[in-house]
Amino acid sequence: MNYGDFYRSFDPVPFYEERGWLIGDGRIGGKSKGLSFAHHILEKNGLLEDVHLPKYSFVITTSVFDEFMEYNNLWERLMNLRAHSDAPELYKICAAAHLPPSLDEPLEKILDLIEDPISVRSSSTLEDDVNLSFAGKYATRFSSNAGTRGERRAELESAIKTVYASTYNPAAREYKRKHGIQWGGERMAVLIQPIEGRRYGNMFYPELAGAAFSKVFRRPSPRIRKEDGVVRICFGLGTRTVDRAYARTFYLTNPNLRPEGTKPHEIVTHSQEHYDYVDTEHRKFTSQHIAVTIKDILKKHKMAPTYLQWFDDNAFHWIHTDPSNMNVPRPVFTFSELPGRCPKLFTRLKKLLSLFEKELQLPVDMEFAYEVSDDRFTLVQLRPLSVYDDKGRVEIPDTPREKTILRGDRMVANGRLEGVRHIVFVDPEIYGKQADFADVARAVGEINDRLDGERYILVGPGRWGSSNPLLGVPVRYNELSNSGCLVELGIPQKGMAPELSYGTHFFLDLDGDNILYLPVFDGEKNNIYNREWFESHPWQTISHPAVRHYEGCFDVLLDGDSETGIVIDKTPEGK
Repeated sequence: MNYGDFYRSFDPVPFYEERGWLIGDGRIGGKSKGLSFAHHILEKNGLLEDVHLPKYSFVITTSVFDEFMEYNNLWERLMNLRAHSDAPELYKICAAAHLPPSLDEPLEKILDLIEDPISVRSSSTLEDDVNLSFAGKYATRFSSNAGTRGERRAELESAIKTVYASTYNPAAREYKRKHGIQWGGERMAVLIQPIEGRRYGNMFYPELAGAAFSKVFRRPSPRIRKEDGVVRICFGLGTRTVDRAYARTFYLTNPNLRPEGTKPHEIVTHSQEHYDYVDTEHRKFTSQHIAVTIKDILKKHKMAPTYLQWFDDNAFHWIHTDPSNMNVPRPVFTFSELPGRCPKLFTRLKKLLSLFEKELQLPVDMEFAYEVSDDRFTLVQLRPLSVYDDKGRVEIPDTPREKTILRGDRMVANGRLEGVRHIVFVDPEIYGKQADFADVARAVGEINDRLDGERYILVGPGRWGSSNPLLGVPVRYNELSNSGCLVELGIPQKGMAPELSYGTHFFLDLDGDNILYLPVFDGEKNNIYNREWFESHPWQTISHPAVRHYEGCFDVLLDGDSETGIVIDKTPEGK
């Protein structure tokens, strides 16, 4: 049997049919298949008491998507949008459309059975494929499931239509174009589940949530075993584990290892301080800073010292310490005690990752929720993990300082990109001076479109694709899709740092598209950000002064064994 054939041949439909969760007679899509497969493996291995699954998982199959498109005469309208990345118009069209009458009774049944807030997830026929994951390309929406029956129904319908609209959003369309997938051939199924978590007044969230991966393709240290896996964990809803936001990364070879460093100021720079939840009073998904609700958190979560600490005067303190004696106390999610106080969580993760990879015959990633107080582990998603192609050892040559544009020494995976003709650079000195973050991202996208067919080097401060523009340029996938190497500059004085952890949707895209990645920390030993080079060489600007376009001849060489990555100017003198 070939690589991944068992998963391809697995029939996921009976799991949903037997429980009355199947809506329509079409296909169920990738996320739905992964959950069905997970149940099959857990049941076969007697693990359903130790690992929970969502109480309900309704699947609206692709036949209903076809009904929706035909019922509202949307096929032709979408074809007219095909040449444009007009996402607002796309979502506006779908929001004004009506769901087909065949959904009336099933949606009422869902509202009868599910009392908690609801997650409405994409489950397209292309999503979570063995070779292409489409991770993060389609929508997931949270419904508060609060208010009157009519309000609950309207909110659920709106979430479904948003997922339908995301089938053709710009990021998904560009991903399909880049990978040679024909326009219009996709169908969308929808997975509807209660959100895993508990109510705390008008707030609903799981205590912890995470995303785990059975392979580590980008390691911060050779001490980390690729086969041991990695997990990202956050407090609250799991959105922060897959987005480019702050979450704690645990490498299962050694969960106490911190890729960001062990000094208090290094830890706090990369620690979660905001968390996400569903506000059932105002009926919306929202975020909060831990400092605002710290007293409630300590009252409601007896295991809070496992993951919370005070930071003050460049030192950490026990979270139940009286902060009145501190200078500027700052509560942060460090998760320092989690490995020691919750060893069963990490043992379970290693066991499940190994088991699922063995049974699926592919590396896997999974998402879960975890209640620390009673060790309740709920698996909410399982899918194949796109495999990174390691190119083997790369020799780093001795290079004069004036020819070394960039150099880094962390999160380096083997790879090379030679003879590159373009560097696109976002100037850290200009970015963030005004609140025009989206304009910077769109300007990068303009150059990305212009360089279609080229593999260019993209350099900028902080985290590319961050959901928080203060952490990095908020580009979308379709605005950097043609790049061949992403460089993230750590600029300490601006509070901007690269993401030194594998596991976000962003890194899955890099792996699937074979895009190299290099973090560079300005001012740190063995790192070079050659500001003089960027100032002394000619550049072009497009539509924003922060975005520069350089032309020449450049090499990117990354050696994972020595943890060294370098960008070299190979342009002949006089050109």
